[in-house]
Amino acid sequence: MSEGNGNLIQLTAKDFKSDQEVRWCPGCGDYAILAAMQGFMPELGLAREKIVFVSGIGCAARFPYYMQSYGMHSIHGRAPAIATGLATSRPDLSVWVVTGDGDALSIGGNHLIHALRRNVNVKILMFNNEIYGLTKGQYSPTSPVGKRTGSTPMGSIDNPFNPLSLAIGTDATFVARAIDTDRKELTEVLRAAATHKGAAFVEIFQNCNIYNDGAFDAVREDKTNRIYLRHGEPVRFGENDARGVRLREDGSVEAFDGEGDALVWDAHHREPSIAFAMSRLTLAAVGAAPFGVFRDVERPVYDEQMAEQLEQARAAKGDGDLAALVASGDTWSIGEPPVDRSEP
Repeated sequence: MSEGNGNLIQLTAKDFKSDQEVRWCPGCGDYAILAAMQGFMPELGLAREKIVFVSGIGCAARFPYYMQSYGMHSIHGRAPAIATGLATSRPDLSVWVVTGDGDALSIGGNHLIHALRRNVNVKILMFNNEIYGLTKGQYSPTSPVGKRTGSTPMGSIDNPFNPLSLAIGTDATFVARAIDTDRKELTEVLRAAATHKGAAFVEIFQNCNIYNDGAFDAVREDKTNRIYLRHGEPVRFGENDARGVRLREDGSVEAFDGEGDALVWDAHHREPSIAFAMSRLTLAAVGAAPFGVFRDVERPVYDEQMAEQLEQARAAKGDGDLAALVASGDTWSIGEPPVDRSEP
């Protein structure tokens, strides 16, 4: 990277730490994610002014304040929409969205699915703690059935979203999962998301030690319950890889014990069906959860397609006249009746 005078500069994690006081609850999983991101950012090889973090509302939404780059603390649920405008108008920027399970999947669900289906060149990090933390512990779209909170004192009756299944269902081109306490794996996932061309969705299990402490203890405390997906390798897990995952005849997957042919993972498979099936392996179902890259495929990128259309339009008609376009067609002045342009 050059300063502009020919001298190369090397950024470090410290260069991405802002002067703002980090104001999350002591022990929050967000601290680990922030440290991992600050440590990873120098790998992009970009100047800080070429990196932008956009967030919505919630605990995770404080993220842009703590990154020494450009950023925007935007509107509840609308971060993907704002990031879409930024990414399409400024293709030279690396655009990241930081959101939570409530922000992304409740009020922001519509914006999230459209950013993914369009394959906009943004990287979306969704911190999932299965609770609304900032507003004091109400149940969220990922809270399990029966979850007792201030807003569900008798237990939630809502069937929760599976964020990975949702993302894969939109035909997203990159879908992955990591956990806050596994910095090595989290960094590998961030690296893969950053190099992906198009929309990347990363779910991060993040512990809220105030309102939902221990939600992911089964995989935070016991690494043998983590099913790591490695492209080109058999899917095995447990103590000494004593368990595996195989494909059923109906297209679903199942965990099994002992010897046997495990599914060889293919993150680049064109069809999303196997990635979707893998996303259905949950802690509740098999006592373990998959991590890593579920899907990483190529598809035309929305930003580039839009730029191509604009270039074609300019070539055909020149730069155009916006004022003339707005005033064309059936227009009238306020206070005057509209002109009848119908045929006599």
